[in-house]
This record gives sequence, C-alpha cells and structure tokens, in this order.
Amino acid sequence: MPRADRTLRRVSYCEGMSQNLGHPSHIGNLDAAQLGPQPTYLPDDHPDVDAKRRLDAGDEPIDVASVLPSSSLAWAELSDEAFDEGRTVDSYAYARVGYHRGLDALRGAGWRGAGPIPWTHEINRGFLRSLYALGRAAASIGESEEAARVEKFLNDSDPTAMEQIAGHRG
Repeated sequence: MPRADRTLRRVSYCEGMSQNLGHPSHIGNLDAAQLGPQPTYLPDDHPDVDAKRRLDAGDEPIDVASVLPSSSLAWAELSDEAFDEGRTVDSYAYARVGYHRGLDALRGAGWRGAGPIPWTHEINRGFLRSLYALGRAAASIGESEEAARVEKFLNDSDPTAMEQIAGHRG
C-alpha cells in the first residue's frame, strides 16, 4: 500500500472519533482540582507570623522558640545559628523539630503528604527553611540518603525554594 494511502487511512480513523477531548483540564468530567494536589498555604494565624514579627524586632531565636514552640521559623533560625557555629548535630536537631512542627501545621491546613508548598506564601517559609536546614545538616553528618530525600521533598514542594533560601543565607 502506498504511503499516501496509509496516511489517508489514519486521517479517516481520527476523523471517525466521536469524543471531543477539549482542554486537558476538562478531560472527561475532571476539573483542575482532580488532576493533582493543590498548593497548601499555612493560615494567617500560624505561629510563624508572630515569630517573624518577634525575630524582626530583634528577639533571640531561642526566646522565640521558647514562647512559640510550634513555629518552624524559630527552629529554622536556631538551626542556622548552630550550623554557622559548627554545631552540626545541634543544627540537625533544631531543623528536625522545625520540620515536624511544620508537617503538623501543613496537615492541619489540609496537606495530604504531597503537593506544592509555595515559597511565595511567606508563612510557608519557616517550614521550607527547616526542611532545607534538615537536608544541609543531614549531609554534614554523613546522612546522605536522608539528605537526598529531603532535597527531593524540598524540590517537589517548590522548585524555587532551595535557590531562594540559599540566596537568603548568602
């Protein structure tokens, strides 16, 4: 069969399809929310809001963490201080607390274990910074598998976060 005939046959097969696929976000009866996890935004009353205000006013991170132990931001700050002072195990411990406090808050905000956690939402930054600090500290104490998992989680949460955090620290 000549090539032109095969092409015509394919065209006629496609033309015989009765379903209009339309826009990909409306395949079948799906809406955009069913195509993947939606971004999670920590609420405006999250402890990181007050923690940021206190830290910006000059309060010490240890004091902020003592008053607001649910603040991932306070624990991220403590982790950064410890890391900068060469106390990598302390940095790891502080980051792990901030990470777990953040997971609790994200779950409370509807997060189901996957999906975007945007850096652009300022209240999410304490968690993302704790996650970054956890990976950095894990790598520094030889926990390379954990560091790789954390890096993947951070990139899956927001592909721009690592660069943003590194720039913040630089």
